Parts: sequence; structure tokens; C-alpha cells
Amino acid sequence: MTHESIWLSLTGTPYAVRQVQVGEWATRVLEAGAGSDVVVLLAGTGGHLEAYARNIGPLVQAGYRVVAYDYPGHGYTTLTATDLELPDYVAHLAGLLNALGIASAHLNGESLGGWIAVKFAAAYPDRVRKLVLNTPGGTMMRSDVMARIRALSQAAADDPSPEAVRARLEWLMADPASVTDELVAVRRAIYGRPGFSTSMRHLLCLQDPEIRQRNLITDEELAAVPNTALVVWTSDDPSGPAAAGMDMANKVRGGRFLLIDGAGHWPQWEQSDRFNAAVIGFLAE
Repeated sequence: MTHESIWLSLTGTPYAVRQVQVGEWATRVLEAGAGSDVVVLLAGTGGHLEAYARNIGPLVQAGYRVVAYDYPGHGYTTLTATDLELPDYVAHLAGLLNALGIASAHLNGESLGGWIAVKFAAAYPDRVRKLVLNTPGGTMMRSDVMARIRALSQAAADDPSPEAVRARLEWLMADPASVTDELVAVRRAIYGRPGFSTSMRHLLCLQDPEIRQRNLITDEELAAVPNTALVVWTSDDPSGPAAAGMDMANKVRGGRFLLIDGAGHWPQWEQSDRFNAAVIGFLAE
């Protein structure tokens, strides 16, 4: 099993990738930097730590210790044979921080990652510094979007052909040209793992209306975020309107909102320079 890929964007940034046991989950973790301030990077549904490849180096250069990881059922972490809901992801993150000896950290989550970050902050406020939520999930119930995510994701997992994987990734982007051949190759290798198709079916349970409803972020959870949040939305996000992000920011004490043009669901990838500058500035305040 290959744990590392050659990312040009990480050239010059020393990093290590290893498996960390968290309960039943052998968890793939990337660590870089040696600062006392920790930033944990959390990808989206069906995603993997490479989604943040363009952000790790700048965060390290700004003095942060960076941790990126694959959730249960995702990437090169142990695959799942049962549905995973938000309490499962939150418990796993708590266990991972314990295993890494991290008392508290900034959380930077994209899509499902933002959903997890808010839930974690509400459950463990003493373990969270600032949140960065880029195109976060967890507040909307749009049947068209849920159906599209389920169809594209499962198709790519069932048949990880270049065409199916590229179609899933292009849905995330404002510009299809943002999907590099390397990104497609990395995701094809992950989705081609034995058992991944079954694991994906369990990950997509959050696109089921009844399951999603009981996992949604509440206003009380947003109000419980302890140390403010930067909510990043984009001009071309396929998951919903910018108003959804503005509403989230307004419900967090001291919350901020940023709109990035020329990006879809992965602003950290498509507009990495602007994203990195905004995040580093926000965390340094």
C-alpha cells in the first residue's frame, strides 16, 4: 500500500506520513512543522489529506505544526463496514489528538471537515482554538445536492476510471482545469482499494435525509464555538449559496465571513494563495 505521493506543492517542506492507531482505525496522518501552535486539516466526504496539499507548506512556513489525516473509511485509513455519522468522526478526532499528544488545536475543515470541526468545538471547547470553515457542510438539506454527491461519489468508487474520478472532482471546482492529472491518479489509487466501494456506501449515509437531519449543526452548537471562526465561501460553490456561509458566521461569536471568487467547493485548492493568506492572517490575530 502506498502512503505517500509526490506533490510538487510540498517540495521543500519536510513532512512525514505514518499510520496512527486510534481505536479500531489505523489512521493515515501527515505531520509537518514543529511549532507549538497546531493546525489540523480536515477534508470532505470521500476525500483524503491530499486535498490540503497546497496549504501545508505555507502554514509550516508561518510557524505552525500541521496535521492532516484521513477519516475512518476514507483515504488510506481503515475502511468501514458500517455507517459513520458525526459522533463517530468527532470521537475519532478526539482520539487522534490524544494519540498525538495534542491538547488543543486550530481546526481547518472543508465540507464534511467543517461539519466535524463545529461539532467537535461544541463538544470539546477546551480543545479548540480557532476554526476555519471552508464551504462547510452540516447546515443544509438540499435534495438535489445530496443526490448529486451520492451519484458521483458512488460511481467513482464503484468504477474508479479516470473519467468517473475526474467527473467527481470537476463537480467540486469552478474551473475543470483545476483538476490535475496527479489529483486524479491519487484518488483513483485510493478508490481502487479492495473494499472501498462498500466503504463509500457507508460514508454516503449522510446524504440520506433522515440520517442527515439528526446530524445537522444546530444554532446552539454554532453559539458554543469558543474562539471564533472564519467561514469561507466561494463564487461557484455547488453545495449552496453564500448566504448559508454568512448565516453560519453570524451565529458564531465574533465570526467572520470571506467570499473567494473563482473557486468552487475547494477554495483551499483552486485559490490557494488567497486562501492561505486569509487563513494565516486570521490565525495570527
